[in-house]
Amino acid sequence: MLRQSASRLLTPALRSYRSRPLSTTTPSLIKIRSSNPKPPKPPSSNNQPSPAERPPTVPEEIPTSKPFEPITSSPAGTTPPKNTAAGPTPTQVEAGADGVPLTPPQPEGNPPPKATEASTATPTPGAEAEPATGVPLEPPTPEAAAEELPTDYSKIKLPSLDIDPEAQASIAEPESESEKKEKRTGAGKREDKTSAEKTRRVWIRYGYAALAVGGIAAVLTKSSDEVATGSAPENQEGIVTKFTNNISEIFDYFNKPAFKTLLPDPLPPPHQRPYTLVIDLEGLLVHSSWDRASGWKTAKRPGVDYFLGYLSQFYEIVLFSSAPLYTAAPVAEKLDPYQAYLPYRLFREATRYVNGKVVKDLSYLNRDLSKVILLDTNSEHAELQPENSIIIKPWNGEPRDKGLVEMIPFLESIGIFNPADVRPILKAYEGKNIPVEYAKKEAEAKQKAIEEWERMHPSAISGAGSGWLSSMFGSVAAPGQTRPNQPMTYLEQKRAQAQKIYQEEQKYWAEHADEFKKLIEEDKQRQIAEMKGSILGMLAGPKPQESEQKK
Repeated sequence: MLRQSASRLLTPALRSYRSRPLSTTTPSLIKIRSSNPKPPKPPSSNNQPSPAERPPTVPEEIPTSKPFEPITSSPAGTTPPKNTAAGPTPTQVEAGADGVPLTPPQPEGNPPPKATEASTATPTPGAEAEPATGVPLEPPTPEAAAEELPTDYSKIKLPSLDIDPEAQASIAEPESESEKKEKRTGAGKREDKTSAEKTRRVWIRYGYAALAVGGIAAVLTKSSDEVATGSAPENQEGIVTKFTNNISEIFDYFNKPAFKTLLPDPLPPPHQRPYTLVIDLEGLLVHSSWDRASGWKTAKRPGVDYFLGYLSQFYEIVLFSSAPLYTAAPVAEKLDPYQAYLPYRLFREATRYVNGKVVKDLSYLNRDLSKVILLDTNSEHAELQPENSIIIKPWNGEPRDKGLVEMIPFLESIGIFNPADVRPILKAYEGKNIPVEYAKKEAEAKQKAIEEWERMHPSAISGAGSGWLSSMFGSVAAPGQTRPNQPMTYLEQKRAQAQKIYQEEQKYWAEHADEFKKLIEEDKQRQIAEMKGSILGMLAGPKPQESEQKK
């Protein structure tokens, strides 16, 4: 009878407690998120449950059924507590008929709570039900849970009270050893491919290989620009050297001039000079200096006007300066305002950048290199065509310098004798003082000419009456015969003609200087007017006078 009464009293409480899962997780591992947390309910003064929490009373006329007895299991790794006492404990008294305890087993060392008299008392109808002390209504304390749980938490899948799905998904389940062994990286996995896909990939590989072989063959068979134009002989280079040079030429696009030809085509024969003389500006024709008082000053080299005016009869003189256009163009305009001696002017924009050096590439001049001479003061500028260059000492501003004028006889002789190729002549004077060496050669040629003339015109009678008196008044032995004067050499005759032409040109420029200045000024004004018409005229429209003239 007492057992049936206890079962009726405890059955509703056990059902409400069974509805929520029993958790053995320590409070420190439980994480509960709530958007609207409710304040904790203050504890009541007495431990009696509220009317809503009280279990309903069962009428006596209703027959009782077999009470519900929940089955609980202890966590893995724990053993049920051993009974040290001789008699049964209150916890064992409350156990079901099958011997299953109604409360979780207590760990060793913690004795189960003692049963009170209320737990064994017979309930009366209408009286308030007292809570059973043997049923745990609250989670175990952290100390008790720590003793119940094993030390290896990774082997136990603990229930979580976290209601946040993202946080729950972020917690990865531990993998077992068998799962780790069965997991593969996929490094040796082979994809299932169709025969068409395999064939397509094979042909793609063949195409890449053919493209690579063709590119290497094109680079190896490519000849340099100098060899293609005939400006440089083809050298017997190794495969590696040739491959490297050709690759550098392919990627040398931005280091070359913007145009393939820097000069227009030569003029017809009557007007075109047979040779081209390329000269520098700074250090050769002028010298620029700067001081704090007056800033930049530019001085002309002694004899520069005569040099340009006289040699313009034999050469097409091209000014090729390594200075930028905006600094060198005004100086060139002062040297030749009528553009009579310097028809073509090239500046830094026409140079090349080779091996970290500024180089003047003569192959872009659109002229035959066998008739081109480069007169410069820097050997780096002639690195690509050293056989066409003459390097002289730069002028530093000395007022009595004659270095430029002393070069005129040598350059003049080339224009007079008209050799087919100037490069062998320049090679013979390489590394020498050209004005001095050429003066010796010219003196020797003069002496040979005199000796040849003396041999062809000997004196008729030697001895008395011969000598300078006989040459002046005739020979005593052969009266009426006089010795002819010694003629000039071919070089002297051509030089005299060139000097006369130069003097006539200078006289013409001096007499018509005002007319040329007026024409130049009119041309400038016309260019300015065209510039205004092209920019402002489009916005302002035609002038009234022009519109009336059109009507």
